[in-house]
Amino acid sequence: MTLDHRLLHLLVCPVCKGPLEVLRDEQQRPVELACPADHLAFPLRDGIPVMLEHEARALEPKA
Repeated sequence: MTLDHRLLHLLVCPVCKGPLEVLRDEQQRPVELACPADHLAFPLRDGIPVMLEHEARALEPKA
């Protein structure tokens, strides 16, 4: 199953309600939705975003 890109513009970070960015793997497949403001990445499982704060991983802040 793949991520429905029409859905992306509707999704926001559940913590700050800010915009999300798609993070991709080496084959350019979407694997996470990242919130740059909160430095969190929410996983995609079978093309479905898991938008739970306790499921997110911390991202390293960009320098």
